[in-house]
Amino acid sequence: MNEDLLALFRQTGALLDGHFILRSGLHSRQFFQCALLLQHTEIAARICGLLAEHLRPYECDAVISPALGGIIVGQEVGRSLGKRHIFAEKEAGGLVLRRGFEIAKGERFIVAEDVVTRGGRVQETIDIVRARGGVVSAAGVIVDRSGPAKPEFGCPFVSLIEMDVATFPADTLPPDLASTPGVKPGSR
Repeated sequence: MNEDLLALFRQTGALLDGHFILRSGLHSRQFFQCALLLQHTEIAARICGLLAEHLRPYECDAVISPALGGIIVGQEVGRSLGKRHIFAEKEAGGLVLRRGFEIAKGERFIVAEDVVTRGGRVQETIDIVRARGGVVSAAGVIVDRSGPAKPEFGCPFVSLIEMDVATFPADTLPPDLASTPGVKPGSR
């Protein structure tokens, strides 16, 4: 399945090669621009429906996702599971719950996201749910690029694609990356 999904990423131009600066500040030779894949509504429904099937065994009352990349994934996973979807959004460098979204004490959530490298936004979203008395049943992503450094969220973690994509701190770039300027494709 990994290869079929990777082929779909390449076909839609959503798997980029070059020198990229990730949200975490790490640098990478590859970048998954899921928005280019998910702009195709039939593909989004199919891929996120597949993720929802992997998440179906985990009981939930709702789906929550971090903005911005996780919103389409969360909406489609929620639709496939027949559950409501809410999202946390950026404010002052972190994620917050706004727009009148509520989390009831004991309410069970699945966290849905597009891509994870270190899992910072997923963890922030989990923390929001737990701080309001909710329960996180599972976290699911389309692409887990964490490799052996897989994040530990304190709940089951599932993905459709698992890759070990090399990442580098800015001060220890390999020569091929050091010789070219890095770009932040998620923000352009």
